[in-house]
Amino acid sequence: MTVSMGSRPQLHLNLNFLNAGTFASAWRWPASRPHDFADVGFYVRIAQIAERATFDAVFLADVPALSDRPEFRPFNALEPTIVLASIAAATSRIGLIATASSSFNEPYNVARRFASLDHVSHGRAGLNVVTTADPAVAGNFGAQVRADHAARYRRGAEFTSLVKALWDSWDDDALVGDRDGARFLDPSRLHPPDWRGEHFTVLGALNVPRPPQGQPVLVQAGGSDDGKALAAAHADAVFSVAHTLEDAVAYARDLRARAAAHGRDPDGILIFPGLVTVIGSTEEEARRREEALWDLVPLEYGLRRLAGILGVDPARLRLDAPLPADLALPRDGMQTFFKGAVSLAARGGLTVRELIRAQGGGTGHRIIVGTPETVADDIARWFRSGAVAGFNIMPDVIADGFPAFADAVVPLLRRKGLFRHAYEGATLRDHLGLPRPARRPHAAPLRPEPLLEDIQP
Repeated sequence: MTVSMGSRPQLHLNLNFLNAGTFASAWRWPASRPHDFADVGFYVRIAQIAERATFDAVFLADVPALSDRPEFRPFNALEPTIVLASIAAATSRIGLIATASSSFNEPYNVARRFASLDHVSHGRAGLNVVTTADPAVAGNFGAQVRADHAARYRRGAEFTSLVKALWDSWDDDALVGDRDGARFLDPSRLHPPDWRGEHFTVLGALNVPRPPQGQPVLVQAGGSDDGKALAAAHADAVFSVAHTLEDAVAYARDLRARAAAHGRDPDGILIFPGLVTVIGSTEEEARRREEALWDLVPLEYGLRRLAGILGVDPARLRLDAPLPADLALPRDGMQTFFKGAVSLAARGGLTVRELIRAQGGGTGHRIIVGTPETVADDIARWFRSGAVAGFNIMPDVIADGFPAFADAVVPLLRRKGLFRHAYEGATLRDHLGLPRPARRPHAAPLRPEPLLEDIQP
């Protein structure tokens, strides 16, 4: 589903805010400051630029551990909903999406946190549910052994169902506020989940009124069969990986068929591939910028990151040779990025060194290098295919790469008639053209407690 601009669909754009930028060397770039990754003022300033460019949302990933070789690059350190609450106070329209792991969080806490963010922002919150296989994260939460992929997603599916049940545990009119009748809340309009599942037990209703959006926008970011199954059942939007338009079309067909099998509108799930951008005023300038950024990336970082995606010892990867022929899909690793890396390498006949570069600064996402016109034309071509609703824009360097996109690419997309000139609604669901969901019955209403005067001594 996309918002209509007259008879034409509207492109959607999110900023994937990866601290200093997508490239591991972004923090070393002259426009960056090493301490920006922990400076909420930096996040606020960039979000304000995104709002002026009428982006749908800013998105913050989250890994609650020191992982991904922190000696080489910054990381998403600040707790994302705290950052987004600060952004909410300094903006009025842009959506606010953050990641929470179903593997190392409790549904009640997450449902409460994102319902609160939706209230604080007047309906601009989104939750990206992920499962986590990172051993560094597991070690921070008392886990000795990581659950396998299927087990993580069983927990993730139950987690997501329960979060939605908690958001729906209040009727929209449960808060009565009757001063004269001394009636603040109508307990008959509360619907506690009374949930006793495989992984979670949650008996009571949320202690936050139903969010302004009914439910914050629910996002999923897994491309494995288990991830697509979770998305087809629950997601409003999906953050995907696609290196070719053919990949994007195949993914969309698969996901839409799965959604239809759940009785959902096949076009009702918005698909946003990641797109890494390196922009210059000329093609040559853009290529020089890319090379300069690569020259600042420690080779060891890119090699170890790729080895982590593939689930192999870095010593097995020879920089100027193809990938090993005997790679096997990891049972408990990053299956989406594994499949994308192996497919990209095979399709292009790439060496390990070339693959590291082709994967968008080591993120696993597609990279485009060129002028604003090149970038805008590419986005338009993919969007007009019908396979994607838009993109998660991942600038090479946030400090100057994102303003370049906002100032130079967005006007071109507007001239093509694809992107809004101004926000038409106030909530993230408004921006994305998603309906406000009615509350679904998950459990019998809570019976009101007897008044004190009704209790016999």
